Amino acid sequence: MACTAFGYSASEMMTVVAARALASRDVCFVGIGAPSAACNLARLTHAPGITLIYESGTIATRPSVLPLSIGDGELCETALTTVPVPEMFRYWLQGGRISIGFLGGAQIDRFANLNTTSIGGTYAKPKVRLPGGGGAPEIATSCGEVFIIMAQSKRSFVGKLDFVTSLGHGEGKGSREALGVTAKGPTRVITDLCVMKPDEDGKELTVVAIHPGVTREQIADGTGWAIKFAERASETEPPGETELAVLRDLHERTKAAFQAKP
Repeated sequence: MACTAFGYSASEMMTVVAARALASRDVCFVGIGAPSAACNLARLTHAPGITLIYESGTIATRPSVLPLSIGDGELCETALTTVPVPEMFRYWLQGGRISIGFLGGAQIDRFANLNTTSIGGTYAKPKVRLPGGGGAPEIATSCGEVFIIMAQSKRSFVGKLDFVTSLGHGEGKGSREALGVTAKGPTRVITDLCVMKPDEDGKELTVVAIHPGVTREQIADGTGWAIKFAERASETEPPGETELAVLRDLHERTKAAFQAKP
């Protein structure tokens, strides 16, 4: 859905809302793509003190353009320091030093478990082979809490995952604890239609805010299970002029930088 009537796109709405969830005090483990756009928008607007960490070991990086991958030189060149990947995971991540993990995925289920491994067929012979977990499984279990950003459709919000790559809330309340996982796990899911949070009773994703111009029917049609709505689901505040200007400038600079490369 494009929110052109409102002067912004659904993707911009999603990115702005995700950015607003972050604060300057956060230490954030950032995924490539939409999570990176949201985290850097937060850094360039209301959260200048945020510490961004990428899987390649770059700490407190401040990229001027959005990286194409964790190995993008822009991350290392603008980082406070770069540490070996084993140190990043063992000391920083698994040591409990990162407050927010920001992830995306190809599929998500009602308990915010994620699939970035394969779709259809079998694991050995899938219809689609995805990039895989990378560091996402560890991020999902070791960060203080996890935010997820994904465009919403029945292809991505599914009743059953084809493969569980990253743990959300397992099969519901108590699943993480039964596995010995002490971190909170996913606390919000931001889509191009709405914001969801796990309910307290069973940890099932529940719509708590609906973006302007979006109907409950659209959200239900874009979800592969019978989605729940909070009793008092609010309307999301639309993007402000500054948020849109900064985000668009970031994307323009990124596009120009990569077009200029040989």
